Order: sequence, then C-alpha cells, then structure tokens
Amino acid sequence: MAEVYTSSIINAPAERVWARIRDFNALPAWHPLIAESRIEGGAPSDQVGCVRDFRLRDGGRIREKLLALSDYEFSCSYSILESHMGVENYVATLKLTPVTDGNRTFAEWSAEFDCAAEAESQLVSDIGGDVFQGGFDALKKHFGT
Repeated sequence: MAEVYTSSIINAPAERVWARIRDFNALPAWHPLIAESRIEGGAPSDQVGCVRDFRLRDGGRIREKLLALSDYEFSCSYSILESHMGVENYVATLKLTPVTDGNRTFAEWSAEFDCAAEAESQLVSDIGGDVFQGGFDALKKHFGT
C-alpha cells in the first residue's frame, strides 16, 4: 500500500482556514487544479456519504465520497470512487490543527492507496506535490503567507 503525507503551516487561524476548505464541493474555489465540481443527487456538501464529481483543469474527472467530517477536529476524510490515476482503495484525510504561537494553522494531508508497483513512486510524488502541496500553497497565498 502506498502512503503520501504532506504538511504545511498556514499563516491564518485554523477556524478561518477550515471555513475556506470545509465545503466538500468547494475545491474549485481554493485548489488550482480543479475546474468545476458538483455534488451528485443534490445532497448537502457536508453530508457524510455525499459524492462529489469534479473535473480537473487538464480535463481529468474524479469522483470522491465524503467518509467523515468533523468541525471539532477541523478534518475530513474521503475516498476516490473513480479516477484516471490508476489508484484503488484510496482514502485521504485533510486535517488542520491550531498553532497557538502566532495564531497559525498546521495543515496535514495524507492518503493511502493501492496501485501498480511501477506507478507508485510517480503517484506518491504527484499526489504529495501537485495535489496536496499545491492545495496548501494556494491556501497560503490566499491567506497572505
């Protein structure tokens, strides 16, 4: 099983960062790789079990299911149902922790998945760098860090 872990410090309170990323359907508003997103069946975007169907700026399409959402822990977990990436059993968690020194946020994004052995290194690099760090970099830019 492949594992990806990326962390970063965002120069804004965790409550503000969480308000920006909490909506499971809001990826296009904060992540530079995402062109558009919709929640299937008109379900609320914070309902555990809802499915988002989104399109990447490069034309790829991904469907993900919300597995957990905690306003108390500033975290969400989701699985990939369909994608072009060649991953199976993909489960990811995005979690924010308040940093009291400077009222900042420690952000963590991790994933585990199965894939072909020859693709693992590239997938780990792409997901950790382009997806996870790319999202964190966009949040840091938004919050002025």
